Amino acid sequence: MYKRILVPTDGSPIATQAGDAALQLARACGSEIVALSVAFPEAFLGGAERGLVSGAGPQVDRMLAEAEGRAAAVAARAQAAGLASETLATYSLSPGDAIIDAARERQCDLIVMGSHGAGGLTGKIAGSVTQHVLAYAAAPVMVLRPPRADAAVSVAAGF
Repeated sequence: MYKRILVPTDGSPIATQAGDAALQLARACGSEIVALSVAFPEAFLGGAERGLVSGAGPQVDRMLAEAEGRAAAVAARAQAAGLASETLATYSLSPGDAIIDAARERQCDLIVMGSHGAGGLTGKIAGSVTQHVLAYAAAPVMVLRPPRADAAVSVAAGF
């Protein structure tokens, strides 16, 4: 069914859950995993058109090392599950475009990602990344959402 599954991660809990779901699917389909983490400059509110201004400077190496660690963690879980995997870490001002480019360049036929990243402004950025990937990726995109707090109550109550 799927030969190569791209798993973008920012290290957040929902990205980890999405990665675990991708690993289960890959085991069922005999797929390879391509683990990707995109380093992008920490954003802050400013006067730019999109409300974000970036300034990476000498921090790029540190951000890339962190991205490599996040991608390697996904690949290690894949290898522990007996799956072939590769890791990618890249720096980009547009994480959504980097995800789309990686899927195309690595010939991935599915992207599995979380709906939101870490909390606060970073989480809002990650949510917009997911929306961008959904809108522009050529490959199908599976998006995992965090469980709703009231859903757990409904299930426990038998609804």
